[in-house]
Amino acid sequence: GVGLAARKLGGLARPDVIISMKGDIVTIRTESTFKNTAISFKLGQQFDETTADDRKVKSVVTLEKGSLVQVQKWNGKETTIKRRLVDGKMVV
Repeated sequence: GVGLAARKLGGLARPDVIISMKGDIVTIRTESTFKNTAISFKLGQQFDETTADDRKVKSVVTLEKGSLVQVQKWNGKETTIKRRLVDGKMVV
């Protein structure tokens, strides 16, 4: 899991998230004072990802009802992240 110190720092971070698309490749960049990450993928196709807390996961991102839905799987565990825009701001 995530260590207590990393969890506390992560909770304080207010990252900038930049989502872009070039052809059929989507890129999500997350930038904060704590750590910067980027993932690039095709919707609906599984890809390998190293998360901000250094987990090695298999991810799939789909577009569902206007939200980007990301499912991460690792070590028999699973988490889902939903991102959508509301009034020009991202809600996760």
